[in-house]
Amino acid sequence: MGVLQDLLSPAVEQCSQLPLATQIAVGVGSFLFLVVFLNVVSQVLLKNPNEPPVVFHWFPIIGSTVTYGMDPPRFFQEMQQKYGDIFTFILLGKKTTVYVGTNGNEFILNGKLRDVSAEEIYTVLTTPVFGKDVVYDCPNSKLMEQKKLMKIALTTEAFKSYVPIISDEVNSYIKRSPDFKGNSGIVDIPKNMAEITIFTASHALQGKEVRARFDESLAALYHDLDMGFTPINFMLHWAPLPSNRKRDHAQRTVADIYMSIIKKRRAEGQSDAKDMLYHLMNSSYKNGQQIPDHEVAHMMIALLMAGQHSSSSTSSWIMLRLASRPDILEDLYQEQVRELGPEPLPPLQYEHLAKLPLNQAIIKETLRLHAPIHSIMRAVKSPMPVPGTKYVLPTDHVLLAAPGVSSTDEQYFPEPMKWEPHRWEKDSRIAPSIVRNEVEEEEKIDYGYGLVSKGAHSPYLPFGAGRHRCIGEQFANVQLQTIVAEIVRNFKLRNVDGGNDVIGTDYQSLFSRPLEPANIHWEKRDSP
Repeated sequence: MGVLQDLLSPAVEQCSQLPLATQIAVGVGSFLFLVVFLNVVSQVLLKNPNEPPVVFHWFPIIGSTVTYGMDPPRFFQEMQQKYGDIFTFILLGKKTTVYVGTNGNEFILNGKLRDVSAEEIYTVLTTPVFGKDVVYDCPNSKLMEQKKLMKIALTTEAFKSYVPIISDEVNSYIKRSPDFKGNSGIVDIPKNMAEITIFTASHALQGKEVRARFDESLAALYHDLDMGFTPINFMLHWAPLPSNRKRDHAQRTVADIYMSIIKKRRAEGQSDAKDMLYHLMNSSYKNGQQIPDHEVAHMMIALLMAGQHSSSSTSSWIMLRLASRPDILEDLYQEQVRELGPEPLPPLQYEHLAKLPLNQAIIKETLRLHAPIHSIMRAVKSPMPVPGTKYVLPTDHVLLAAPGVSSTDEQYFPEPMKWEPHRWEKDSRIAPSIVRNEVEEEEKIDYGYGLVSKGAHSPYLPFGAGRHRCIGEQFANVQLQTIVAEIVRNFKLRNVDGGNDVIGTDYQSLFSRPLEPANIHWEKRDSP
């Protein structure tokens, strides 16, 4: 100790003679150096053989947050190559264990309630967006009841009525939008697809009266709600950030729209409506409690978000991909002429969609490459052994599933980064293995809101799996197929520069979307 003191004394004495500001800067720098040094030493010397390898990082708390946030799919793939299918990284100070591949999807997405919790992770994000007492701001059993109540809008009979509604909304939008005046032009397509999807979803899922209260400004409000799902809000959901103020204003505004309709209907004693709002207003939970009006309003926000935010992103990607491949867009048009024609094409009906396999493949292929949700998280509630490994995940870890990794794995999808809708044809050279090797019907299970597929072993899970699988999967497919079919009838698309490049991805929100501006060139089919 005396030797160390002798070595440090001259440096301390020299430092004490420096100006105060310089002394503070030296002190802060020394402290940061010590923090980094100890953090690195702990990673090298204190490895736990019973836990997954930790991604090397220089700074505690920050960890790999920045690298992950810039491009999550690339981060997953690079770390998978370095550490294997299961690894841990530090995300905003939290140990986050990623388990990629089909085994990881199954382990996390079909985890038992006693082992994993979605509510503990997501309520800080969803409650400010949807409102109190719904989705993750209530016990899981109540959420399952809410899902069951909303599934009345997701039947085959309902879908049959939705296709003409969606078609009419798309065509009406094209006629009135200033972005599509004339015979050709250039458009920043994500804005338009956000508006189209909110109009089609609100009208189909929630009825004419609700749709009448929505205009282009409501699409902007739903974008503000969507931006509430930023990763920083896992820690700062309460903070008066500009994005959070917009989120809160949007939530109040949209909730007030629903509450005003509810109050008007109750005051008038309306009893003949046949929409989702009327259904929820007159429904009760299993314990006999009628659903409170504020919960009805908040469930309506959640339902419309489910029918809008993912479809908005996916439909934008579809248009951008079609603009980069005008040949496939023309294949889509000729498919309609061949299967539904001759020209003029008849009004779209639900039964027509099954006759358009390439139209269906467009949706599948776009969701494969552009999964709306890149990270699905669960809190670990009890120590979890990982089958086939020596690892046991403790309760201070967060689990993260990334189904997008397996959907771009060459093992399942040859030439995985190529957008090729024709791959879904069984005789295609690059048909995915899940098409080439058909499996038996997946096991079904009822978590309390009707039968859904239990399995998460598929490499292709754009709508998740398990008890939190998206209940709007079928509606999204009907909505997207109808929108695509109508756009193809109306327009020829191409990239502005005539090339085949596609724009990058914006990862600001947990829901990935195209970077804006994302301009494409359009030309009306009936133009001279």
